[in-house]
Amino acid sequence: MKNSDYEQILHHCASELDDALQSNGQITQYAINVINSKDNKYAKYLCSAINIAADKGNQNIRLKAKAVKDALVCLYGYRQLTTICKATQDKYNEEEKNLEQLLNDLNNLVGLTEVKSKVNDLIAYQKIQLLRKKMGLSVPKNTLHLAFAGNPGTGKTTVARIVGRIYKQIGLLSKGHFLEVSRTDLIAGYQGQTALKVKEIINKAKGGVLFIDEAYSITENDHSDSYGRECLTELTKALEDYRDDLVVIVAGYTEPMKKFFESNPGLKSRFNTFIEFNDYKSDELMNILEVMCNKEDYILTSEIKPLIKKAFDKIVMSKGDQFANGRFIRNLFEDMMMNHARRLSNISSPSKNDLQIFMEADLPINIKSVVNKE
Repeated sequence: MKNSDYEQILHHCASELDDALQSNGQITQYAINVINSKDNKYAKYLCSAINIAADKGNQNIRLKAKAVKDALVCLYGYRQLTTICKATQDKYNEEEKNLEQLLNDLNNLVGLTEVKSKVNDLIAYQKIQLLRKKMGLSVPKNTLHLAFAGNPGTGKTTVARIVGRIYKQIGLLSKGHFLEVSRTDLIAGYQGQTALKVKEIINKAKGGVLFIDEAYSITENDHSDSYGRECLTELTKALEDYRDDLVVIVAGYTEPMKKFFESNPGLKSRFNTFIEFNDYKSDELMNILEVMCNKEDYILTSEIKPLIKKAFDKIVMSKGDQFANGRFIRNLFEDMMMNHARRLSNISSPSKNDLQIFMEADLPINIKSVVNKE
């Protein structure tokens, strides 16, 4: 769910409580203030109004008051999670890790055995070429650009970030920063402006990694898209002109990426390395979930681990071409935290153990339904 979804639920529940109380819309206004302002005083006002309604109302009003409270917990929980995730990512971006630490980050990623093997070989090759260059030996004029193909949530962006930092540590890039863009960042609204927009992006990325996710969207309209062709022409030129201090990594689904490289005769020749990111297996998905839990001080009980693993086995067996992989686990983890928070909101003084342990009741409906389905 998105932030706006939780906001809509809170607004709806507050309106229903107002209707039940036949009030003048005060509770709904408090909810609107909570949605539109980061000032916690509005949440306090809303909580106070909810408690008063629950204490004085009948069973129907108490149920509606509880629904508002649950919606408020979910919205605040989502916002807190977003803040935590952003802070974690910002901290990771600011860290200056050495080569050994970066290689550990790469090799400690769950699954991705073939990807890690190829990247490690690539790094070893580039290190040796740098040494050869220092010794005055001949060095092949290979590009550093990479192409990643695979379904969403398979670690393409994560690996791209690590590669950029590793390339900086071994001396291939002057800055090692990471710039992620999409079609909308590269293509302008008027003829002739796209080339200028691409040049601006390239200048920002020089010395680091330019990551273009869903790169095939640049040419999504085939031959009718003159803006896309203009973008691709300028990008192809930059791949060659700045090959010594720029790494461009293009990524996307496997089949569309094949068409992407066929769209421009000189494009594929600018890329030396093509890496396929396979979907995660069920045990790898379980490992990812456990890593997330450990990182955020949550505990999966021995009772629910088999249930989750059973669900993962079934989901992997029946998954479609666009299975979300790691994103699916991230969404599951967030849903479990929300359910956990909702459950504990009814406990007056939860213990530390209560605050850490996920129970079967915290599993989202989609997981329970998969487990129970025969």
